[in-house]
Amino acid sequence: MASETSPRTKAFIALHIAVFLWGFTAILGKLISYGSITLVWHRMMLTAIIYLLMPAVWKSLKGLSLKTAMTFFGIGLLVCAHWLTFYGSIKLGNSVSVTLACLGSASFFASIIEPLLLKQPFSKRDIYMGLIVVLGILFIYFSLPENQPGHVAKVGDVSYGWAIITGLLSAALAATFTTLNKAHIHRAKPLAISTLEMISGALVLSLIIPLISSDPIVFLPPIDFSILTLENIATGPWALIWILLLAVLCTNLTFYLGTYALNQLSAFTANLTVNLEPIYGIVLGAVIFNENKDLNIWFYTGASIILGAIFTQAYLSSKKN
Repeated sequence: MASETSPRTKAFIALHIAVFLWGFTAILGKLISYGSITLVWHRMMLTAIIYLLMPAVWKSLKGLSLKTAMTFFGIGLLVCAHWLTFYGSIKLGNSVSVTLACLGSASFFASIIEPLLLKQPFSKRDIYMGLIVVLGILFIYFSLPENQPGHVAKVGDVSYGWAIITGLLSAALAATFTTLNKAHIHRAKPLAISTLEMISGALVLSLIIPLISSDPIVFLPPIDFSILTLENIATGPWALIWILLLAVLCTNLTFYLGTYALNQLSAFTANLTVNLEPIYGIVLGAVIFNENKDLNIWFYTGASIILGAIFTQAYLSSKKN
């Protein structure tokens, strides 16, 4: 008789599905023509509404104290800030690859942030693993076409400086809210946590968008079913489809899978696994946009380093537990 899948194995599977879908969010961020603030508002508002239509969500919210609800409201603001800087980095650099490469540093930030916030001793192993992942991210960064010998900069070319800084800030925020979710996950069910955090970001953005954004608050774009080409994919009916995919698959489902996984995995292990996101995202970008076709030895070396660190950490973590 075959043995049942262990809870930790189920958590790893759930997390990897979530990470693959997270890799697709950068693609959608490039496809959707909204600015980063309005894009995140659409994502969080639509996700919150979908959650609130689910009877299971209301059941999970029943009995929660105001203190617990406010805790997850606060964490939701960090999630919101993470997404704002994530999509802001994509818009600033006009490059999915650079942003995703920066996001891979989340494990390095987690190796520092998790012990500080959870009042745990620093783990030399975690710090070393995080530094190894940063090395892998550097290899991926140098695989980008603009970093290849012979590339000639042109007038109007994007400067990646601010995009990289914003991307690193996004990674630090991701490590922070993941760690805080891990610290408080025992206080509520995953559905309740996801719902409260989405409502938090949606409400705050609803208040500040009229003050700081030139983008109009239009809940969903107009539908014109005559637009069916990849070139026009950022507008018309496709924008509606992408926003729905962003909300349902890349947010509703992934947030639930992510919080479920954190019940069994450490925040550091979760952040380390999230480093697969740059690989998934860059490969998806090459397939969908037919760009960055030449994934050279730099990319494959970086990908191998990251994969090696992830699976080594998973193995060492399982032996420890």
